[in-house]
Amino acid sequence: MNAETPTLETNSQPTMQPACDPALRERIDAACAQACAAIAPAWPLDQSIAVNPHWKRVGLPLREVAARMALLAGIRVFPARDDMLRAWERARVSEQDLQAALALSPLALQAGWNVQRCVEALRTAPALPRLPLLIDLLDDDARRHARLPWRDAVTHQISQTCAAYFDRQQADWQPARAKGLYAFWRDTIGHDHGIALLMGLPGLPRGLHMLPPTREDAEAWALRRLGLPQAVWADYLESVLLSLQGWASWCAYLGWQAALEGREDSHLRELLAIRLAWGVILLECKTDLSAQQAFAKVQEVWGEVSSALARAREELLPDEVWQLALDHAYQRELLARLDGAAAPEPRPAEAQAVFCIDVRSEPLRRALESVWPAVRTHGFAGFFGLPAAYTPLATAARRPQLPGLLAPAVELGELLEAAPGDDGVAQPRLDRAVRASRARSLAATSQREGASRWPAAAFSYVESAGFTYLGALGRWLVPAARPRVNDDLAGLSVRYRPVVRPRLLGLDLSARTELAARVLRAMGLVGDFAPLVLLVGHASQSANNAHAAALDCGACCGNSGETNARALAHLLNEPAVREGLRPLGIDIAPRTVFLAALHNTTTDEVEAFDLDLLPEHGRASWERMRTALAHACDQVRRERAPGLGLDARTAHDELLQALRRRANDGAQTRPEWGLAGNAALILAPRERSRTARLDGRCFLHDYDAGTDPDGSLLEALMTAPMLVAHWINWQYHASTCDPERLGSGNKLLHNVVGGNIGVFEGNGGDLRFGLSRQSLHDGERWRHEPLRLSVLIQAPQAAIDRVLQRQPTLRDLADNGWLHLLRVDDSGGVWRRAGCAGWSPATATPSERPGRQVS
Repeated sequence: MNAETPTLETNSQPTMQPACDPALRERIDAACAQACAAIAPAWPLDQSIAVNPHWKRVGLPLREVAARMALLAGIRVFPARDDMLRAWERARVSEQDLQAALALSPLALQAGWNVQRCVEALRTAPALPRLPLLIDLLDDDARRHARLPWRDAVTHQISQTCAAYFDRQQADWQPARAKGLYAFWRDTIGHDHGIALLMGLPGLPRGLHMLPPTREDAEAWALRRLGLPQAVWADYLESVLLSLQGWASWCAYLGWQAALEGREDSHLRELLAIRLAWGVILLECKTDLSAQQAFAKVQEVWGEVSSALARAREELLPDEVWQLALDHAYQRELLARLDGAAAPEPRPAEAQAVFCIDVRSEPLRRALESVWPAVRTHGFAGFFGLPAAYTPLATAARRPQLPGLLAPAVELGELLEAAPGDDGVAQPRLDRAVRASRARSLAATSQREGASRWPAAAFSYVESAGFTYLGALGRWLVPAARPRVNDDLAGLSVRYRPVVRPRLLGLDLSARTELAARVLRAMGLVGDFAPLVLLVGHASQSANNAHAAALDCGACCGNSGETNARALAHLLNEPAVREGLRPLGIDIAPRTVFLAALHNTTTDEVEAFDLDLLPEHGRASWERMRTALAHACDQVRRERAPGLGLDARTAHDELLQALRRRANDGAQTRPEWGLAGNAALILAPRERSRTARLDGRCFLHDYDAGTDPDGSLLEALMTAPMLVAHWINWQYHASTCDPERLGSGNKLLHNVVGGNIGVFEGNGGDLRFGLSRQSLHDGERWRHEPLRLSVLIQAPQAAIDRVLQRQPTLRDLADNGWLHLLRVDDSGGVWRRAGCAGWSPATATPSERPGRQVS
């Protein structure tokens, strides 16, 4: 049988099928690879980073992707029409915004769309039926309402198998994985006697008996049995993967990590073969007329994919216009605020503070500058330019401390470093004592956790734990106002914590100096250093929260910035490094000291580290900074209080205690709002936005084009921080537009899978990824607007264009409608990049704009 002449054959053993010729095998490989290449990765819970779930599709126009997702998986990419109608009725989107959007959408104008017709479209749902898979058409039993639908049953079975196969932490008894995921599933399904009953299909063992022995054979067997035209293989296979998008994204993550290490990983292909095989298994189990009809129907439907996509693209024209109108409404507001910002009076900086570009840093920067006008704040990527992996002392727990886009290039570890004045004679003995103490503590913790996992020991464990167990439960039920607990200190005795510090490992003086110079140039700090330079990382604080790491940082693999900030501060305080920086044009005065600190974004507290290493001349500067931070943090807490249901008029200490109790409450589903509301990235000198109130919605990265003559720094910012901000922006966008398929559902129902892999919503189904509803919705309204990222760059047009020419991915993001590029010129004018049409004034009236389709 071949793909051009489909017929339905039943009870044919796959081993009897003719061998797959090399040319056909090559076409099968290409189709499977194309389908797998469309799946974006999802990081594990403990290394959580925000990801655009459509990342592998940004080479296509946004509306094209929206059409594909609707047809292949029933996924909504644009904001819901009901939400847009409310935005229109509340005047969140004005007629001016809608007119401007139409002017930028010539295809919509050509198709006769106007303001009135766009508004009317919001009152009807788009006609975008999902294309059925074979399994959907076969499941036509009149009694199917009394059992689990086959699609759901198959998803549950595969999901449970994957949970067992990929688990490395929760289960004490580990499965045999040597032969791969497909072989493990094939063996498991052969011993599962409940699945046939669950599906109401007593003949299932017959179909399972026909399973090919290898993944390659299963792919060929399934595609040949389906008999679809080869032109639609990749589309059908992508739809198959999207039916298990959670586990597909996990497998894509394993492939991503393998690629960073120069390896290949086959798990995604094996998952595809498993899900594809299920459809043919069910086809083999049905021999009646309905199977013949289902087989014919799948040929018919998937043979018309091209025309279905064309209709879907046309159907989504108004949704594209409304997305642009919503974006335009925010841009209009943002530009007005920036235009109204008063330029600060130039004065020497008495202190400098470098914050992560995270949107939660913006209110604190603004508050600190208002409390102490002589402070200069800077925005920089929260891993502080150290592409490092970190291994705590006396452990093997190496973890990445950098954006997931990158691979670690340097190592961070903990060293025993005595405070000034210690003679160091007892250092070796003390080092052995610290390592032994931590090893014992971690071993005891592991033993206690292991005791509670054995089924027969679960109740006896609670009994033996007694009041100790009740005490832990009580701390959840009646949360105390305790400060944040640093997980990096786990197992480390209190007596040793002051002398164990994170440091860069394995770099000679030349390498350390080169790294320091690279970081300072990227920060824009190459001269005029203040007496105190504070490096402020950030972290969150919450209890009983599977997604806690996602609140620490939206980019740096779910870790706080503490380790990197402390290591960098030590590096920049080294006299030998400073001496090496002078020939490179970076002169750090002896009076300048670098100090690491951490911003707790849940409670808006700032904690400084290694104060005992601060020289005498730096202590006065720190005391003044500490006082200013106390006032600034209180100001930010009062800004945030109403959004958290707290009284902003509460006394200073009482408000802080309330936020701490909230953070320690094991029943609190919204410890903070994270990066909800993010909408823009500004790459410009701080003076451009210093006095503007941006409401914690902007990523702020300092950039001065005057110190970047060749544009190399601009290219680095557009290929790293801009991509990270885009990923964060689209994770929030996708989770808001389609919370059922691109979000992780109700946090109250989450169960952690494999210790750190992800979560189920309930006890099964597909692995959930994206943001929970509680991170986006307060019970009455969405706290996040689904806006595409607006990137505002203060740089020459030629410099930006050169970066886009060299970086096709960035060009795709701009030209295909995944983000907006705005440019500020030397006179303060703002220009919008309009793809091939070039740049046009961003504040022009609709009639003055060049016609162009956004996506």
